[in-house]
Amino acid sequence: MKTDLTLHPARPDVFTTGTGTRQRARGNISKLAALLVALLSVGAARALASDPVGVYALVDKVVFEPNEKNPERIQIRGAFAIAEGYGYTYKNAERGYLYYKMNPDKPNACRNEWADLKAVAGTGQIVAFGSRYGDKGTLRKKEAKPENPDVYPVAMGLTKVKEEKDYEPLKQLAKLRDAKPRNETPPARKTSP
Repeated sequence: MKTDLTLHPARPDVFTTGTGTRQRARGNISKLAALLVALLSVGAARALASDPVGVYALVDKVVFEPNEKNPERIQIRGAFAIAEGYGYTYKNAERGYLYYKMNPDKPNACRNEWADLKAVAGTGQIVAFGSRYGDKGTLRKKEAKPENPDVYPVAMGLTKVKEEKDYEPLKQLAKLRDAKPRNETPPARKTSP
């Protein structure tokens, strides 16, 4: 009896070698690399779109109440871009202030973040705090009386933000920072004697 060792014609040439097979393999690797780069690019774009930050802030001034040594409440004055709900957008950046009281579950975290906010106040550094998925606080007008403070949103800590020119909340805050303040009252004229 004779054994037939020929390969089935429908199967690929598994046992063949040569330059043709290697070139096909290189072509497949190139296609796989291109696909991987495309997928990573989409993932990076989605990571930016699903920003977890609750508040982007440009802090001008911090006021501790009743005092800085043992604060119970804080006024954070400056400009803010606040996340809208649980989606991927932010309200337009506006000037005003946020008024918070101590988070009773995390008083040490509050004090640490509040000290960090004071350290960046007036520097022009944009910072991020809070979470998009929780309460963020109410932006109040500059002249509004501080009352009914919100609970401070302890989340991922306070983060200094590297500005991205094409990310809308940061562009808006940078524009507010770089805008020249308007002279609301013209300077008094000197009268000659």
